[in-house]
Amino acid sequence: MQLEEIAPGTDALLDWLQSQNQAMQDLLQQIVDIDSSSRHEAGVQAVAETLGTHLEAAGVPVRFHAVPGYGVCLDAQVPGSGDGLPVLLMGHMDTVHPVGTAAERPFRVEGGRAYGPGVADMKSGLVLNVFVAEALVRLGRNAPPVRLFFSCDEEIGSPATRDRIMTVAREVRAVFNAEPGRVSGNLVTGRKGSMVVEFEVEGVAAHSGINHAHGASAIDALARKVLALHALTDAASGVTTNVGCVQGGIVPNMVAPHAKAQLDVRFTAETDMEALYGRIREIIEAESIPRTRGSITDMRRTMPMATTPDALLALYQRSAERVGFAVAGEFTGGAADSGLTSSVGTPTLCGTGPVGGHPHTEREYCELSTFVPRAQALALAILGMQ
Repeated sequence: MQLEEIAPGTDALLDWLQSQNQAMQDLLQQIVDIDSSSRHEAGVQAVAETLGTHLEAAGVPVRFHAVPGYGVCLDAQVPGSGDGLPVLLMGHMDTVHPVGTAAERPFRVEGGRAYGPGVADMKSGLVLNVFVAEALVRLGRNAPPVRLFFSCDEEIGSPATRDRIMTVAREVRAVFNAEPGRVSGNLVTGRKGSMVVEFEVEGVAAHSGINHAHGASAIDALARKVLALHALTDAASGVTTNVGCVQGGIVPNMVAPHAKAQLDVRFTAETDMEALYGRIREIIEAESIPRTRGSITDMRRTMPMATTPDALLALYQRSAERVGFAVAGEFTGGAADSGLTSSVGTPTLCGTGPVGGHPHTEREYCELSTFVPRAQALALAILGMQ
């Protein structure tokens, strides 16, 4: 099938998306200037309501699923022809940026790039998905059914929504996850999984000058565990370990009775996770120095993303070519909810949002020139699945 034959009105759809560049930017500014860090319920709900209002004005029915402690999920349907399973446009509304960041670093445009907390990861992708859905509404029965699902806790490993996301993934024919396009412009066709292990170490308090030998330093034990955990990194197999947060002690002249840390682990679909987790547990629970004890207090895991089927990638590439750009797929070490959808066997393509860079930092940006063409390519790819 030639893309020109996909559906009557396709050229008009592309033209309409081309005309929406400023509208996309305006909606992006609205939601970037809303703090929506993970577990900030009011902020996440405000983002959801802003996007939901836009969708409903376009004639797209929207439902909100309450997720206590995290906010809401946005769930919307574009019925289209009603034939077959829908195509899922996925995203997440939470960011890593704490409350107050939007006031400190509000949305701004400079040199063709938009800046602000979450502008690339992944509020620009949410906006792109919303406008693609509105464009497909304009085709009516000529478009396939589409579902939008935006979650609220992805940045902390989707602890409250993973089961719902996997259920939704079983009800669709394919998933396009609008994480930011790579700096290269490429899509993401494979991802590592991630695991966060929180642990603590108990020691024995003592005065560090008067009776130092009576104490057992939890910080000393923690430091030894960090070295052992970091030694599990094996670049050849794709496993990396990083203790990124540590906390402990009370005052400098006390042998520390308590310490805690958070370990980030990245792995591939080929990793024996049970064996790796077993080794991590051994290190944490070992008596690194006498009279200390370590224990795991929490563990969160995100699945690795299985490789995107060649046919789905090729469909997007043909769509991109029609609107004037070339794109390839690449593997990344960052984890995402696309790992959950691919884990249930649903074909998944990630990084379909606008191109962005430096996520999770104050330098985070979105290339505004990529908004329209990537929206057009996604719309064409969806139409090509009829």
